[in-house]
Amino acid sequence: MAFKIRKAAVLGAGTMGASIAAHLANVGIPSYLLDIVPRELTDEEKAAGLTLEDKKVRDRLAVQSIERLKKMRPAPFYDSNDVVLLTPGNMEDDLDKLAEVDWIIEVVVENLEIKKNLLGRIEEYWKEGTIVSTNTSGISVNKMVEDCSDNFKKHFMGTHFFNPPRYMKLLEIIPGEQSDPEILSFMQRFCEKELGKGVVFAKDTPNFIANRIGVYGMVVTARLMEQEGLSVEEVDAVTGPAMGRPKSASFRTLDMVGLDVFLHVAQNVRDNISEEWEIKDFEMPAFTKTMAEKGWLGEKTKSGFYKVQKTAEGKDILALDYTTMEYRPRQKAKFGSIDATRNVKGAGNKVKTLVEGKDKGAVFAWKVLKPVLVYSAVKLGEIADDIVSVDRAMRWGFNWDLGPFELWDALGVQEVVDRMQQEGDTIPAVVQELLDAGHVSFYKKEDGKTLYYDFQGKSYQELQPRPGVIILNELREQKKVVKSVSGASLVDIGDNILCLEFHSPAQAIGPDVVGMLFRAVEEVEKGWDGLVIANQGRNFSVGANLMMILMEAQADEWDEIDLIAHQLQQSLLRIKYCEKPVVAAPHGMTLGGGYEGIAHAHRIRAAAETYMGLVELGVGVIPAGGGCKEMVLRSVENVQDNNNVSDLLPYVRRAFETVAMARVATSAKEGFVYGYMRPQDSFTVNGDRHIYEAKNLVKALNLEGFKPPERKKIRVVGEPGYAALKAGIYLMKEGNYISEYDAYLGDKLAYVFSGGRLPANTWVDEQYLLDLEREAFLHLCGQPKTQQRMVHMLKTNKPLRN
Repeated sequence: MAFKIRKAAVLGAGTMGASIAAHLANVGIPSYLLDIVPRELTDEEKAAGLTLEDKKVRDRLAVQSIERLKKMRPAPFYDSNDVVLLTPGNMEDDLDKLAEVDWIIEVVVENLEIKKNLLGRIEEYWKEGTIVSTNTSGISVNKMVEDCSDNFKKHFMGTHFFNPPRYMKLLEIIPGEQSDPEILSFMQRFCEKELGKGVVFAKDTPNFIANRIGVYGMVVTARLMEQEGLSVEEVDAVTGPAMGRPKSASFRTLDMVGLDVFLHVAQNVRDNISEEWEIKDFEMPAFTKTMAEKGWLGEKTKSGFYKVQKTAEGKDILALDYTTMEYRPRQKAKFGSIDATRNVKGAGNKVKTLVEGKDKGAVFAWKVLKPVLVYSAVKLGEIADDIVSVDRAMRWGFNWDLGPFELWDALGVQEVVDRMQQEGDTIPAVVQELLDAGHVSFYKKEDGKTLYYDFQGKSYQELQPRPGVIILNELREQKKVVKSVSGASLVDIGDNILCLEFHSPAQAIGPDVVGMLFRAVEEVEKGWDGLVIANQGRNFSVGANLMMILMEAQADEWDEIDLIAHQLQQSLLRIKYCEKPVVAAPHGMTLGGGYEGIAHAHRIRAAAETYMGLVELGVGVIPAGGGCKEMVLRSVENVQDNNNVSDLLPYVRRAFETVAMARVATSAKEGFVYGYMRPQDSFTVNGDRHIYEAKNLVKALNLEGFKPPERKKIRVVGEPGYAALKAGIYLMKEGNYISEYDAYLGDKLAYVFSGGRLPANTWVDEQYLLDLEREAFLHLCGQPKTQQRMVHMLKTNKPLRN
């Protein structure tokens, strides 16, 4: 049977259910969002004369949930306009609509009997071929459908999304005993390609893979904190980036998740396991139960392990002293072992440096990490079939830099075993088996390929490449680099197509990267079929090398700054008019010069989670790598040849305001709204696939008979438009919306966007606007307040409004 998901129904309109429906809307799939029928009328409903039988009342919970989605932060939608794809309803009147959908997702309260009852009712309306899944975070998938028909069971599985669904990569698929392998395979492909997920197959065991290990680690951390006498802040300092974990570390993460949710998940494991040691290990310290009783559940109750307190100056962050159950000012933790990791490259080397330290922080890090390594190894066969699934689950679901078995390797399997034996610990059977077989690591490299140890086959197996995923580091290991400098490389990504990769610090654009832009065009025009501009750093590029610009300005090296800006402009024009197709594939933060770099490509194929914008005014300058010129061109290109459109100001004003307000699109989809993306551009939901799909776009452009764009002139609004833009700036300043210096910057930007003091509707070439950009940029670099903004940004990573 051929499966396709065109419409869905989500049953359960709580935060998780609504957010799943929102993510389905992100990819264009309309959904019914159904919830229970309210038992009581609100005062407003009573005043309106409504009864409990009115459909408006009966759908109220789902309607309210959809309204909350519009205000939720972080935003669950790529574009808030997609809310129209959600249709509210209730689970008494609207179950007949399930016959219209291709996928039914159950997301009601975590209670086995409630879920069993609902799934039985769902089957009454279910049609064969419709996929049904539960989003349970740990209840047995098989027990839920034990009373359902065999045919229903074939179409049923667990699909455990992680919260928030838009942003969290992991999706655990939990097959039932009778789940159809063909349906499971389809769902894996669909969830990876269409929903952007990293799919891991988990066994039907309590809390599956990621929550089983992650919750265990959190319980161990809380208990050890109490035993070792560390503060909440000290633990978060240790269990953050130094340990290869997110900045939110342990207790800030718990505040985001909600202590009540966490305690429930931990208790679910305790209720469904039988070994005494494990039941004991999942018991949270008494102080966490006191917190729950007091309603200190985290961000949703405004108090948790941390609490924000408003003051006359702004706000203070307080931390909980769990020994007194009182809040006190947050204190900065200081450990030499953490300082030692700051200049160490590579997540594995950082963790190794940390746990080999001698201070209190290092000792705590080892005591927290060791039981997690052991538990993962002990539970391997029970929760997953292979180490790869465990490692991916922890990286994708908890944002660890390395999974548990990758950490074993990074620390050295034999070294960890030796240390454990010195401390009197029992070595997990799978670890001992690995060593007894004469092996020293769970993973290894051979001929540029990654192998992992398969405990079922008792041998190393090749880690099969995921379909549609290009990994630049692996290509580098396979000697696919064509040209390279310190900040950028040209990599052969197959099919006679090159990839220009930025790998400078923070992917900043400096002279070496600019030089490689010229060389990339020169090389690709020699006989390659096209170019992709992409990298796999944390962000695509946060712009120009600000420190370099500031130092040159402070040294009055104006000719040097002018040369840098001129070369960037010319290199990007070479990209724009390259004889072979160029596709930019940005991801993450793509700001300032980073955006200018992609704006000149023939097409943009962005990762959905791309945050793009021209933010230069925040550091006291204007875009000068062709960003202003491109935004002006984009604003008028579809109307400037129309003789009936004499006033281009409304089009230009919109683009001007976008740059003047330093607006950042919070998704690739929103990039279309702000004009950063054109109609011919596109995005990829699965960020792991976006280089592959950008390469395919290069191939498609060639099949269509690609020709570079013609050089066109631009019709500018001239001096009348400049005056109109200045009037808007004046009103903003007088209304105290912007500072005096913001207005000064706005004036410089308006001059460039209008084309200077030319008559309205004068036609100019691109170089004319580029020269205006560069002139304004140079002038602003010399202003003391601009240099203050640059210094502040470099010191604090925040803009200064002086």
